Amino acid sequence: MQWAVKLSGFYPVWSLAFLLLSSCMVGPDYVRPATETATQWLEAEDRRLNTTSANDQTWWKSFNDPVLNQLIDRAYLENLNIRIAGVRVLEARAQLGIAIGNIYPQNQQLTGSLSKVHLSERASQAAFSKIFDYAQTQLGLTASWEIDFWGKFRRAIESADAGFQAAVADYNNALVSLTADVAHAYITIRTLEKRLSIARQNVDTQKESLNIAKIRYNGGTTSERDVEQARTVLANTQASIPTLEIGLRQQQNALSVLLGAAPGRISGLLAGTAQIPAPPVQVAVGIPAELLRRRPDVRHAEWQAAAQSASIGVTKAALYPALSLTGTFGLLSSDVGSFALGDVFLWKSRTANFGPALQWNIFNYGQITNQVRVQDARLQGLLISYQNTVLSAQREVEDNLVAFLRSQERAQSLGESTAAAQRSLDLATLQYRQGITDFTTVLTAQQALLSEQDSLANTLGDISNNLVGVYRALGGGWQVRDSKDVVPDSVKEQMAKRTDWGGLLTPAAQPSPDAETPSGVSWPRW
Repeated sequence: MQWAVKLSGFYPVWSLAFLLLSSCMVGPDYVRPATETATQWLEAEDRRLNTTSANDQTWWKSFNDPVLNQLIDRAYLENLNIRIAGVRVLEARAQLGIAIGNIYPQNQQLTGSLSKVHLSERASQAAFSKIFDYAQTQLGLTASWEIDFWGKFRRAIESADAGFQAAVADYNNALVSLTADVAHAYITIRTLEKRLSIARQNVDTQKESLNIAKIRYNGGTTSERDVEQARTVLANTQASIPTLEIGLRQQQNALSVLLGAAPGRISGLLAGTAQIPAPPVQVAVGIPAELLRRRPDVRHAEWQAAAQSASIGVTKAALYPALSLTGTFGLLSSDVGSFALGDVFLWKSRTANFGPALQWNIFNYGQITNQVRVQDARLQGLLISYQNTVLSAQREVEDNLVAFLRSQERAQSLGESTAAAQRSLDLATLQYRQGITDFTTVLTAQQALLSEQDSLANTLGDISNNLVGVYRALGGGWQVRDSKDVVPDSVKEQMAKRTDWGGLLTPAAQPSPDAETPSGVSWPRW
């Protein structure tokens, strides 16, 4: 049921001011939920970690690899997923503009018409007038303004603003993933290149062993079994090379896509032989509490909760009466009698209508109440999701930290075992040449050396990739945006040709990349 009341006569300006000044805000104000955050990392006592502060803005530079730096710079400029996230920021900014516009008169129309009218000769007004044909022209301005007495539109602005901030956090999170994915792909490429080199070197060594076995067999000093065993080990090593080549090509293709290029277009950037990027001696990781400020996905989760909190107020406002002010002013004239259509511009042709209106959905109260409950349940789910995001963030850091530290210890042991395997092979080969030992000892030593060398190379790659995982978990890398725009100039030019974006395509229209989370934010109270 809707009630509509219009009051004629003088409507004091001070009454409107009183309504605006005494208006309230229904619905809850956002409050950050309590989260369980550790005071220190489990590995905080390790000397390889610096917990006084985190320095992860450009963490990839700690590897001191110019090629990696170049790849990440290019990925930031060319990656297509980042561009998608940037366009979504612009979309959210436009949605915020729509919400802000509802604070002002929601309906503003300029009208004009020219019509030819023929009245029925049996219509009721025909009894009083014999004029059945006439023309009429009209110009007018109509405005309708629902006063934000309960804060519905202000809550909608809060929700849209939080949604905008969530879109920015999502963009920053995409940058975190991008920098980590590029570094991971690059380190994996260098690791596979190293493993391929090791395999090919062992193929050369095993070919020499096969030749020795053939010479000794032809000389009658050994059996054919030694030749076939040597051939078996050689073929097995050669068979591992295509598998490594497949992995290498796939990682190169993945890196190409991250850089916004077709497969094969970045081969020049990876040309030459390079070592697996080595991590720094000490890594700055800060403390767990800093994750709430640094990790964009944590910010995103909280901004989403803040947006949903404001949506409760938007829905709850429907439980209360809505007061609107409607006004119409126009000019109207016809060609009846001595009048003329040109008289429309005379002051005497003016027509006006102004007054308040009240609307209250009293018979939908139960339905609206349940709609509020739906919004509240969604908020509670998002608050729990935020708490879970914080816990998951700490787990990810801890997992990668322990993997980073323990893999270094594994690499140290593998380095010792690899050196021992090399000495063992050298001795076995010498003894076999002298006829002191059988060929099985040489083959066993060759297989052990290949296994140890491959494990060592793989572990060195794991160390660096685990450190990349640490920085990803810490939320570093999004600061590369600094004060730059969320979309490149080429995209802005395309959008500007289609649509008038005003000033929304400039960096000034985006919030600071280190904007604080909703806790403590003072929302606008118009």
